[in-house]
Amino acid sequence: MKITKCQIGPYPRNWGEMLTVGLPKVHVTFEDGSEKDLFTFYPDELSFSEREFVGLTEDEARDLRTKRDISYLRS
Repeated sequence: MKITKCQIGPYPRNWGEMLTVGLPKVHVTFEDGSEKDLFTFYPDELSFSEREFVGLTEDEARDLRTKRDISYLRS
């Protein structure tokens, strides 16, 4: 099933706020109207745009995160 909508955030303004607000999350809506939080991420290490996820499946979206994480760790 494909993702039709994506929201990313909220982004903390500083590390202290991250302790109370938490890490930004990728929240998606699928073709059938169901919604799901796919993952959280460290915004100082990874970045995403909402449009990147539209049209992907859940597995493809998770693969995108994994590839970005590996790329960051190798840099």
